[in-house]
Amino acid sequence: MGTESAPRTGPLANIRVIEMGTMIAGPFCGQLLADHGAEVIKLEQPGVGDPMREWGKEKPHGKALFWPVLGRNKLSATLNAREADGQALIKKLVESADILLENFRPGTMERWGLSYEDLSAINPKLIMIRVSGFGQTGPYAKRAGYGAIGEAMGGLRYTTGDPSLPPSRAGISIGDSLAATHACLGAMMALHQVHLTGKGQVVDASIFESVLNMMENVVTDYDAGGYIRERTGSFLPKIAPSNIYPTKDDIWLVIGANQDSVWARMAEAMGRPELATDERYATHGARGINQIELDELISDWTKDFPVAELEELLHAHGIPNGKINRAPEMLEDPQFKAREAIIRVDHPEFGNIAMQNVAPKLSETQGTVRHPGPGLGEHNDYVWGELAGNSADDLAVLRDRGII
Repeated sequence: MGTESAPRTGPLANIRVIEMGTMIAGPFCGQLLADHGAEVIKLEQPGVGDPMREWGKEKPHGKALFWPVLGRNKLSATLNAREADGQALIKKLVESADILLENFRPGTMERWGLSYEDLSAINPKLIMIRVSGFGQTGPYAKRAGYGAIGEAMGGLRYTTGDPSLPPSRAGISIGDSLAATHACLGAMMALHQVHLTGKGQVVDASIFESVLNMMENVVTDYDAGGYIRERTGSFLPKIAPSNIYPTKDDIWLVIGANQDSVWARMAEAMGRPELATDERYATHGARGINQIELDELISDWTKDFPVAELEELLHAHGIPNGKINRAPEMLEDPQFKAREAIIRVDHPEFGNIAMQNVAPKLSETQGTVRHPGPGLGEHNDYVWGELAGNSADDLAVLRDRGII
């Protein structure tokens, strides 16, 4: 068995999770659970593994840098779930598991004899997290679905980007991550219900609905008011001032002063207190109507300040603001350092690497990053030997047959 760099701590330290599936939408849910202490056993295809082991723009030593983060705190065991003997091993693990997490196309688990009905007959307390593009029901259920498709169908893509250009995307797989986060939230609710009733259930998290859930009131705006929210670039319509503004050293600063009381302080900071009572800007509604004019006025003021001086002035007046950070700025930011938002983790090939810390922070049972993503099948002996009850000879046969 491969060893973890530290004992598991956190509120989920007594929870065992079987993670099946690949890419981000399912595995990020597994990462969140593992970060907070769960024993997450990731099952991967023998000799292949999760494709995320190969993803990442930069590849030191020929290895991708996505996996150390997405696979962190997990145990890796290889298994061919397409074979009957592999399916039998999964059922053996289910006996002692709290959660099984999968993000295959709906119908796959059923085809393998691993439906929730099959597995809950073995362990009635089992929670099955099912992450998919469109959910487990409905006419689109069995369609292939990626995060980008869910972002499009859930409304996010249409509202993202510059209005003069086609719909854009975020620079990350936000649809996948939103589905994973909703799946994790559902798992926590289901665990509470197990505590109350002793009965597990299915958590059905779709990418498109997870995106839709973040779309504020866009559907209601159209249904009740006939308004379709459009792309507006760097600001939201009628929310002003709240935009990016230039500085003397060509660093963009986000400033949010759209609340009436904050706008009054902003006017003071600008040395123009009369703007707080000017009928064009005095109220939230008025500022929304005159948004473009107001942003131009503020930009003409901010462009003459070095960003550090402008930040200090705005902070002194209690005005929310922040630079648009890239990774280099995050690594040097004193707030990131004070909160230990980014930590360093030892990796056997990459050395000491930086990655985001566990969030959210809990005052009594904080999760930790115990180790980066493990090697493929690193924990086979522990999972298939100690947990599944196979002898060394049994394991040798399973390896020879390509089951593990």
